[in-house]
Amino acid sequence: MKYKRILLKLSGESLMGDKQFGIDNSKLAEYASEIQDLVNTGVEVAIVIGGGNIFRGVQAEEGGMERTQGDYMGMLATVINAMALQSSLEQIGVDTRLQTAIEIKQIAESFIRRRALRHLEKGRVVIFGAGTGNPFFTTDSAAALRAVEIDADVILKGTRVDGIYTADPEKDPSATKYDEISFDEIFAKGLKVMDMTAFTLCNENNVPIVVFDMNKAGNLLRVAKGEKVGTVVR
Repeated sequence: MKYKRILLKLSGESLMGDKQFGIDNSKLAEYASEIQDLVNTGVEVAIVIGGGNIFRGVQAEEGGMERTQGDYMGMLATVINAMALQSSLEQIGVDTRLQTAIEIKQIAESFIRRRALRHLEKGRVVIFGAGTGNPFFTTDSAAALRAVEIDADVILKGTRVDGIYTADPEKDPSATKYDEISFDEIFAKGLKVMDMTAFTLCNENNVPIVVFDMNKAGNLLRVAKGEKVGTVVR
């Protein structure tokens, strides 16, 4: 395996499947199976998941709600998704731990770096919920922060497209895919992959990012093996 410890970033929207909102249990089961295959190889896996399928702080702001309150509501939405993924993983025998940036001691551990590292070393999947615990930061930023904190070899950003393109491939059929691209090129070209805070954190700490199609069976394992899947950002 090319990577020994990975941080998998999933969007909340990816859990919707064909639904308009909420969680599609069949999609959840698919992801759990993919993660199980990876764990069985001995790779240490941590996960950050978004909450956009349930609630976003920016939605609240557009509706007249205070952004800070909306962002905290969004953090709780990520915890709901994290709990759902944890349950799906444990149903198929994958040992997990859920850690949150906001204290919710009845359902999760508070994030403690040393404890998270210990869980990973024991082969447990560690799911990080509630973002960074601070408003105005996205779950992309949370993924970058946690990846740096746990010394992850790479961030694997699972999306519904198979990499980074010159333009949005869903809108522009002439868009071409990058197999590899540098952080500087992404900055210069203004490509929308992760938010600027997350990119800067990864760039400064030499954490590569692989953007790939999470919905294609076997892709997660192939990326971890170092096969040419998706787009590598170095």
